[in-house]
Formats: sequence, structure tokens, C-alpha cells
Amino acid sequence: MSKEQNKALLSRIIKEVFNQGKISLIDDLLAPGFVEHEELPPGIPPGREAVKQHCTLFRSAFPDLKVTIDDTIAEGDKVAVRCTWSGTHEGEFMGIPPTGKSVSFGVIDIVRIAGGKVVEHWGQMDAMRMMQQLGAISTPGA
Repeated sequence: MSKEQNKALLSRIIKEVFNQGKISLIDDLLAPGFVEHEELPPGIPPGREAVKQHCTLFRSAFPDLKVTIDDTIAEGDKVAVRCTWSGTHEGEFMGIPPTGKSVSFGVIDIVRIAGGKVVEHWGQMDAMRMMQQLGAISTPGA
């Protein structure tokens, strides 16, 4: 696939799976042997199931979840995106009861694509900023 096709595949995952909640697309867009390298919350299994449960976790806690792609870079078989995730905390999230607070935090994702499907993912999320906005941890100097 071309760099543009690879970028479009990752964009589709973000827009349709995470923003629209079309979790059933994961099996079509991620290879059966998909490997998740991101450290995820306890209890989330590996492989495509990790992405399904991660998406469900966030969409349940933040029903208005919106992932905005800020930058996309493609090189060879890899695509990197810098995104802003935002939403309103209306459901339990990792033991934190709903607060009604809005959050906005950065995420960087890198995927490797082969055969028209995502085969590997690495991700970094600014979880500290999200937890500070939820009031789960204190903000220095506040």
C-alpha cells in the first residue's frame, strides 16, 4: 500500500472505530495476529481484543469521545499520528465514578501496516493530564 493508503487506514480507525464506536470494524482493519505494544489497563487481553476493550472502556466513560488528528506522518510501512482526545466523563473510568468533567489530552500512536491491515501498534497517552482533569490526582501548584 502507498503512504497515502496507509494514512487513510489509520484515519479510518480513528474516525469510525473510536469516534463513531464501530467496534465491529476492528476485525476488518487489524490483522488476526495484531500485536498491541501499548501498556493498557489491567485485565485487557492482547491482540485485536485489546483495541476492542480499550475503545469500549473510553466510549463508555466518555460517550461524547472525540479524537482529533493533529498531525500524520507516514514512512515506509509505518504511520504516526498526534491526536487530541476529548470528552465528558459521564461513566465510570478505571474505578473513578462519573464527574461530569471535560477532559482533553494528547495521544501519539504509531502503527505498522502489512497486507492492507494494521499488524502492530505503539501508543503513548498523557494519562497524567487526563487524571488531573478528572480530579483523580492533584495538579502541582494548584
